[in-house]
Amino acid sequence: MNFLRSVLVFATIFAFIGISNTATADKLDDVIKAGVLNCGVVLDFPPMGYFDKDNQPAGLDADYCRDLAKQLGVKVKIFNLTWGDRIPSLISGKTDVVIGSTSDTLERAKSVGFTYPYFVFKFQVISKKGSGIKVFDDLKKFKVGAPLGTTYETEYLAYAKKMGWGRSNYTAFKSENDGYLALYQGKIDALISTNANIATKLATKEFKDFEAGPFVPDYDDIVGIIAKRNELAWIQYLNLFLIHQIRDGRFAELYQKHFNAPVPPEMIQSLRDNK
Repeated sequence: MNFLRSVLVFATIFAFIGISNTATADKLDDVIKAGVLNCGVVLDFPPMGYFDKDNQPAGLDADYCRDLAKQLGVKVKIFNLTWGDRIPSLISGKTDVVIGSTSDTLERAKSVGFTYPYFVFKFQVISKKGSGIKVFDDLKKFKVGAPLGTTYETEYLAYAKKMGWGRSNYTAFKSENDGYLALYQGKIDALISTNANIATKLATKEFKDFEAGPFVPDYDDIVGIIAKRNELAWIQYLNLFLIHQIRDGRFAELYQKHFNAPVPPEMIQSLRDNK
């Protein structure tokens, strides 16, 4: 009986150790063990994410995926996501992390975990030159669109509701590209996007007859990397990664590369202030 009792005691101890190890396992360990980082990016949102001339993922967000994988010592697999795919891709396990310009709203934070901010946008209007859109409230007289599931869609609709013109003149688009195509074809008069994306579009010959318009009033879009909400050690590692990107000058290098301009000092300050 003593022998059997000893066997049961050791079996219980080893079972407990196994359970403890499982409970403390984290995405950081999983990624390193797997040898590959599954990283989600929205690739129709230049200069943050797009396909280059060789049809390879490019942009600041894509480069951040590669930088993160390099620091982890693993390979990287970049998944092309729509705006609406970002959170579901994490929940389903398709991605380990999404570096997809995701606004850090309290509503989204109920579903996923956010890192420190890594970029700041402003929401802006793009329309054809001579459209007559001078101030944001002029939009009530025009056909307006925005990509579905974006914070700039939410902010536009909230403002339109507050000002009393509602959404009767509004169209949602599945992707950024769909919205710009509709604008180019004249199906809408104005599109809400980010100042960074609009600047990229205006540099192309297709949009030479268009112009940047007013900003969404009183709103800075602060975005973070997202991961599963319960992956606390993973999120802590991602936070440290972001700190090093700024501290080591890599963020400034990538900003210059993708925006062809020095990173604004106020953006660096904003990222530090909004930790």
